Amino acid sequence: MTTPPSLWWPPALLAAVLLADALLSQRPPAFISSCLHSVGFPREWWWVLIWAKLLATAGLIVGLWVPGIALASATGVVAYFVAASYAHVRARALGPAFWVNCLGMLALSVAVLVAVAVG
Repeated sequence: MTTPPSLWWPPALLAAVLLADALLSQRPPAFISSCLHSVGFPREWWWVLIWAKLLATAGLIVGLWVPGIALASATGVVAYFVAASYAHVRARALGPAFWVNCLGMLALSVAVLVAVAVG
């Protein structure tokens, strides 16, 4: 194990946001449910998204001390939100949930990936 990188806060911020999202998704509020329904994601698979977010959160936190783990986790989060964006575009679900939630999280994830890769 090593000391945390100088730019520790971007992955920590993304981890906190993903953890909050995973916790909210346990009993999803209307904006999460409608988002998942709008892209045709089956309700019986929603648990997979929760675990993916929890694993990404853990990877980002562990990555503060273990070189390479934060980079791998941030790359996975970017891939997750690229796939989510593609699902929205393919389903033509281009409402506020797409522009604010999906693309907002993609932008945050890309910024964290760049910060981790550079820092």
